[in-house]
Order: sequence, then C-alpha cells, then structure tokens
Amino acid sequence: MNPNCAVWIRMVSMDLNSASTVVLQVLTQATSQDTTVLKPAEEQLKQWETQPGFYSVLLNIFTNHTLDINVRWLAVLYFKNGIDRYWRRVAPHALSEEEKSTLRAGLITNFNEPVNQIATQIAVLIAKVARLDCPRQWPELIPTLIESVKVQDDLRQHRALLTFYHVTKTLASKRLAADRKLFYDLASGIYSFACSLWNHHTDTFLQQVSSGNEAAVLSSLERTLLSLKVLRKLTVNGFVEPHKNMEVMGFLHGIFDRLKQFLECSRNIGTDNVCRDRLEKTIILFTKVLLDFLDQHPFSFTPLIQRSLEFSVSYVFTEVGEGVTFERFIVQCMNLIKMIVKNYAYKPSKNFEDSSPETLEAHKIKMAFFTYPTLTEICRRLVSHYFLLTEEELTMWEEDPEGFTVEETGGDSWKYSLRPCTEVLFMDIFHEYNQTLTPVLLEMMQTLQGPTNVEDMNALLIKDAVYNAVGLAAYELFDSVDFDQWFKNQLLPELQVIHNRYKPLRRRVIWLIGQWISVKFKSDLRPMLYEAICNLLQDQDLVVRIETATTLKLTVDDFEFRTDQFLPYLETMFTLLFQLLQQVTECDTKMHVLHVLSCVIERVNMQIRPYVGCLVQYLPLLWKQSEEHNMLRCAILTTLIHLVQGLGADSKNLYPFLLPVIQLSTDVSQPPHVYLLEDGLELWLVTLENSPCITPELLRIFQNMSPLLELSSENLRTCFKIINGYIFLSSTEFLQTYAVGLCQSFCELLRDITTEGQVQVLKVVENALKVNPVLGPQMFQPILPCVFRGIIEGERYPVVMSTYLGVMGRVLLQNTSFFSSLLSEMAHKFNQEMDQLLGNMIEMWVDRMDNITQPERRKLSALALLSLLPSDNSVIQDKFCGIINISVEGLHDVMTEDPETGTYKDCMLMSHLEEPKVTEDEEPPTEQDKRKKTLALKDPVHTVSLQQFIYEKLKAQQELLGEQGFQSLMETVDTEIVTQLQEFLQGF
Repeated sequence: MNPNCAVWIRMVSMDLNSASTVVLQVLTQATSQDTTVLKPAEEQLKQWETQPGFYSVLLNIFTNHTLDINVRWLAVLYFKNGIDRYWRRVAPHALSEEEKSTLRAGLITNFNEPVNQIATQIAVLIAKVARLDCPRQWPELIPTLIESVKVQDDLRQHRALLTFYHVTKTLASKRLAADRKLFYDLASGIYSFACSLWNHHTDTFLQQVSSGNEAAVLSSLERTLLSLKVLRKLTVNGFVEPHKNMEVMGFLHGIFDRLKQFLECSRNIGTDNVCRDRLEKTIILFTKVLLDFLDQHPFSFTPLIQRSLEFSVSYVFTEVGEGVTFERFIVQCMNLIKMIVKNYAYKPSKNFEDSSPETLEAHKIKMAFFTYPTLTEICRRLVSHYFLLTEEELTMWEEDPEGFTVEETGGDSWKYSLRPCTEVLFMDIFHEYNQTLTPVLLEMMQTLQGPTNVEDMNALLIKDAVYNAVGLAAYELFDSVDFDQWFKNQLLPELQVIHNRYKPLRRRVIWLIGQWISVKFKSDLRPMLYEAICNLLQDQDLVVRIETATTLKLTVDDFEFRTDQFLPYLETMFTLLFQLLQQVTECDTKMHVLHVLSCVIERVNMQIRPYVGCLVQYLPLLWKQSEEHNMLRCAILTTLIHLVQGLGADSKNLYPFLLPVIQLSTDVSQPPHVYLLEDGLELWLVTLENSPCITPELLRIFQNMSPLLELSSENLRTCFKIINGYIFLSSTEFLQTYAVGLCQSFCELLRDITTEGQVQVLKVVENALKVNPVLGPQMFQPILPCVFRGIIEGERYPVVMSTYLGVMGRVLLQNTSFFSSLLSEMAHKFNQEMDQLLGNMIEMWVDRMDNITQPERRKLSALALLSLLPSDNSVIQDKFCGIINISVEGLHDVMTEDPETGTYKDCMLMSHLEEPKVTEDEEPPTEQDKRKKTLALKDPVHTVSLQQFIYEKLKAQQELLGEQGFQSLMETVDTEIVTQLQEFLQGF
C-alpha cells in the first residue's frame, strides 16, 4: 500500500478537526520559501488530492478565518483545482456524490469571508461547481443567493452579491442548447428580482453621493456595480427575443437616465480616488450593456437606436458633455455610434423590396437621425476637436519622440485610446455618408490653401487635423480631389518649410502623401517625391524622419513603383535610413526602420549591392544587442533574407555572421527558436539558394534538421526545400554525410504523415536520384522497397502513385544495375519470380499512367519503360503493347510541329545553357536556378529525344527478333496507335 494512502486512512478515521490539523501543517509547509520544505509538502498534497475527504478538510480550513491568510488562500486554490479535475462523475478518482453534496452545502452556509481576494476565489469556485451541478444537483443555490443578498449585514450582502455575479457569468457562458434553455428559464425567474436589486443599490448610491461619507458611497457603489454586472449577463444572454419582455426593455431604456445621473455625480467626486475609479467603471459598464445587447440582438435593439444616437452625439459632439465626460466613456459612445452606422442588419439590400421589415425600420430611424446638419456637425467636430494634437501628445513628441511614433502607429494602449477610435468613426461615417460629407471636407480644405503662419500654433494644428481627415478619406475623395495638382502646388511647398514649429505639418504632409500614393498619384511625380523624401530623412526632427521612412515603404511597396525612377536616389536614401536605424533606440522603432530597409532591398534586388556595406557591418552588433528582444531579432532575420537575395552569390561573404544566426534560430534545443524558427528556416533556404558552393560550416548546420523533421510542424515544407537545396548544391558530400540519418527520418515520417507530406519526402528522393543517379539509389535504398511495393499494390492516391513512378523511373532509366538488384530483393520478399514481378510492375505502370500529370514525368516513364528494350524476355515482350502505348502518349505530350518544315521536334530538349533575359519586374536567377539549369543539361528527359529513342529501341528490337518476329510483336499493338507512331517517326 502507498504510505501516503496509509497516512490518509489513519487521518480520515479521526474527526474532521484532527485531519484538518495534519493537512494544515502540510499546507503551511507548502507556503514556505524554502524549496526543501516546499517540494515535499507539494508532493504530499498531490498524493492526497485524490483521497476521499480531502476537499472537506480544505473547506474546513479556508472557512476558518483565524488561520493564516496565505494558508487559506492555498487551500482555496487546491479546492478550485480539484473541481476542474475530480468533480465530474466520469473523471478518474471522481469525488463521491455524498462528499459533493456535503461540500455544496458547506460552500453556501456563510457568505462572510473578510479577505477580498479569498472571497473572489470562493465565488469563482462556487461558480465552477454551479456550471456542472446547477440547477439539477444544486437547486438550492440560486434561492440561497437571492435570500443572502437581501440581508442587512454589509459583508454578507456583498459576498453573496459577488457570488451571484460569478455564478450568473458562468452559467451565461454555456453554449449547448439544453444549457441555454436552463439559463433562459433562470433569467425569466430572477430578472424582476435582479432589476429591483440593482435599482435599490443605485438609488442608495445616488442618495449617499452627496453625503460626504466616502466609505458608505464606495460600499453602495460596489453593490451597484456587482448588481449591474448580473443584469448585464441576464439581459444579453438570458432571452431569445428580449424586445418582447417589458422589464428587459424597461431596464435598457432606463440606462440613459441612469447614465446622466452617474455622469452628473462625477462633478461631486474627486478625480483621484477609489470612488472615482469605481464610478467610471460603472459608467463604462452601462455602455457595455448597450454595446453587448446591440451585438447579440440587433433587431431587438431597434427601439433603442434613436435614444442611443441622441445620447452619444449630445455627450460627445455638443457642450452637454463638457466637464462630465472622460476618455474611455467617449470611446464607448463612439463605438456605439459606429456599431449602429456599420451594422449589417440595418443595411437594406440594393433592391429595397428584398429587405426585411425589421431592417427597413432600423434604416429609417438611422436616416431620420443622420440629417445634413447632424452629419456636418459630427464631421466638423471630429476634425476640429478630436483630431487636434493635444498638449500631452505635443509634450510626448518633444520628450519621447520614439514613444510618440509607437503610440501613433498602434502601441499597447491603441485599442482603447481616443485618437484611433475617432479616426475609425470618421472613416466609417464618411464612407456611409460620403455624398453628404465630401463637400464639407472639401470646403475645409479650401480654407487652408497656401502657407500657414508659423506663429499661429492653433492654425497649424487645425491644418494638421484637416490633412489627417483628407488622408483617412483618400479612397472616398478619389473623384473629388486633383491630388497631383495639390501635391505640386500646396503639399510640396509645405514640406520645404523648415521652421521647427512647422514640423507637425511636415510630418502630416508626408503621411498624407503615403495615404494617397496607392490611390491617385501620377508616376511622373515620383522623382519629385523621392527628392522630398531624401530631404525629410535629414530633417532635424526624429518623428518627421520616422514618418518619412513609413511613406517611403508605402511608395516602394506600391504597384506602380519603377526601379529606374528610384535608382538615382537609392544611395542617399539607403544611407539616411541606415543612419536613422543607428539613431533610434526603441526596439519597436528599430524593427520599423529595419522593415523599411528590407522593403527597399527587396524591390531593388541586386542594385543594392554597392550600398549595403555599412548595414552588413552593423547587423552583427544589433543582433548581439537584441539578445533579449526576440521580435527585433525576427526583423533582423527578415532583413537578412532580403539582403542575401539582393547579394546573390556575394552573400557568401556574410557567412561568419549569417551561419551562426541560422544555427541559433533553427536549433530546437535553444529557447529563442520559438520566435525565430520560421524566419530562420527561410533565411537558411535563401542562403542555400544563393550559395555559389558548399562550405564545411554550411554543411555542418544540417545537424539541426533531424529534430526539425521530428517536430512535423507547419514548417515541414520549408525543411524539405532546404534538403533539396543541399542536394542541388553538393549532392555527393551531403549524401555521404547525412543520407543515413535523413533516410531514417524519412522512414519514420512516411509511417505517420499526410499524403502531401509523403509526396514531399518522395520528391526529395526523386531529386537525389536525378542529381546523383549512382549514389542516390544507394543512399535511399531503405525507402525504395516501399516505393516498389506501392507501385505493385496500386497506391490509391494518384499524386502519391505519380511520385512513386517518378522515383522508379529514375532508377530504371539511370541505374539499371541497381534496379536489377532491387527487383531481385522484391521478388524474394513477394515470393515471386523476378520476371513475373517485373511484368506486374509494367502492367500497373501502364494502367496508372494517367495518374501522372507532369509532362517531364510522363516522358521519363516512356524513356524508362523503353529502356527495357531490346529484349527477348517473354514477359517484356508480353507487355510490349503497353510500353508502346505509353511511348505514343509521351510523344503526344512532348512533340510539337514545326510550322515551316512540317516536322515534329521534342519540345523538352535543351541543347545549351541559355541565360534568359531578366525584365525589370522579374527576379534574376539564383545560384540554385543556375544549378538546376546545368543539371537539366545532363538529364535524359531534357537531352534525349523521345522520338529518336523510340526509333532506336524499335530498330534494335527488330534486329534482335528478325523481321517476322518483330512484325508479330507489332501486331499486338492497336492499329490506330501504330498509325500515330508511324506519323511521329516520319523521316527516320
């Protein structure tokens, strides 16, 4: 018997208090900072957690308020974890029904936990039990909670309300139909009570808020918040058709008046205390109820559309909100407007008759609200008030320019900050009502023509805001703004104003151009823009330089980018970008500038070679400095990928830095691989593709591959490309060094991999046989019997069968002696004669020829089977008809007629190495592309004329058998096939 079990048996034979003493001692040890005490205690508790009575003891401990808080906290956590593991009936070591019944009763006996954190954990664990047992096994839970929240004792009332919220939240999250039905029943039964409870606590708070008793105000506000959280879950998740329930709609309609009351209360509560924080959370929760309800029940929300828009617009866009609103509340109101404007349920079909009455009603309410004056006021207010750079933002610009740019481009707080929310609302409203708002924005543009006085900061900020609006609405303004003229006459001169106060406009103008570059910007103007970018990359202000780099990226990424226009500015831009990369210090900013550099390198490709020396020298230092910043290292890897592609064969000079980077990034035993692996593999691949020759260090990195293949991750495809890269680069050295281990990995993969994965493995083998016909079959010998068996047994997946035939075709055509030994081995395994097995293979090959779709592989099959001729072997002669059929099919695939001579020629033949002309839009061939071209010149598929090969094989067969014997053999072939063959062989 396990000694721990024996200890437990002795314990449970005692009374509960005695057992609690033993467990308490171990729990106390488990809170120790000394690992020699902590570890044995944790092990002991782990042994006990499956023993009957353990959770009753834990309940006894954490409900004893005289014990140490840390010990009670730990007891609650062990109890909570036990619910997850052992409460379900089907769980291993499941708790008995008797003990669960006792525990349920004990959990709701008293709601008097004095410690907030422990009270929250107890509420959560009660909710976990409720999720599994309520209401069927725990019908008394909800009635007990309802009674407990009515008591006068403040502590008990709060704890019961906290538990009520967590139980409601948990039950509302269940998604099975039966569970949803139970929650609907529960919501219907308790909604009236929940409403009256919330109203009671809300009225109490409103009465107390002016009393000056902060403790009483905070207490009632806390209860208001919890009761509102309960109502939110019941309202949003508790009804199928909530608009048919008068109490639900009454509550929702009442939210607006309550919100006004709470906003007014904010005048009487200080700006920096706990009450203020709780008040703002409650106000935000009101808006969340509306937003959630709109999201879940758009048509039930229809009666609330008018009031929601009136309320939100008045508080956000008029003086009503002055002095009472705060940023997060404004964000929520804007989200409410945006959700109503964009809601798909409220948009009628192009043919109004196809729209539902509910949609038309909602649309009518929207159109009635968004009149010309309302839309104009919203637009003007967004631009002239919310788009203005604030004092805080301008201060941040001066004191922390990099932090400013990160915030502007989407920092951690971006989602809930005001600026992006206002910009998104502006774009949504402008898109929805562009015919109304376009003239309004154009008028604002007209008033800002010409330069602005640098002494008038307000005028500068207004122009910045209007330009922001014009950039955001670029697509909508396409037909209304002559951007090319505006660029030349207005924007370009503004970029040339170098006064320090003008820097917000220099930054905004270059951003604005970036927004329009892919919308409407004449190609002929690009050199003027490049000139301006070169100047701005030397601007005295860092924010302007970073924004300019962003616009440069958008410019080179654009579809109409032309390298010839860009090249005269390349050296200057690249040098200035590199200087910017060195100057910035924040990880996010360095990543951004690196990304711009990568885009430039990618677009100009080999043209970058004269200018990358400084970057190549700096990257090792940056890599070392970024040891703790894996995302920055990912950006460096991306830059290296484009750098290697741009340098081509010259990238070999980077190997002292490059290869250790690849080694670290692709080593699964190193923790950083979690972040770096994908980019590291891509860098490894492009390094191989651009390598002029193998080096010992490049060969050595392949040691990382075996564990990568074992991962069988989404990166497997790249791994296969890397293996192929080594085969093309140096097949002999690579196969002699790694083929044994690689073959073993492949054999394991083939047992448990998708069809696509099998094909990828077999393509590697096929490439090895193509590149090295002598060594390839020997090195991958363990895989070839599997291939042979797959052909004989008629592999059912066409794509796999096609690859099998490609592999076997290479062996048969290019290494006859190895094929003979393989045939002998397989004949022994199948317990058949070699000739019989060969006949079966040919028959299956002929039968499944249609599985092969690639012309190269179809020609290979014809060449391979023809290589069996001439032969006096009766089995081969028996299959002669099939061989000729495949050969004629192959001729149809590869032969093209010369229109001048009327003769046929093999279109797959390559007579010499031609360097194809590369257009500006095409990438130049990599070293691997050149290797593949050289290999093709040695490949029978591209060097042997199928037409001539057939003629020679038939002639040899004729000489072997004599005229009469050969004629008898030809008579086995269909006459139509013979006619086609004769037509192809004319002239021989």
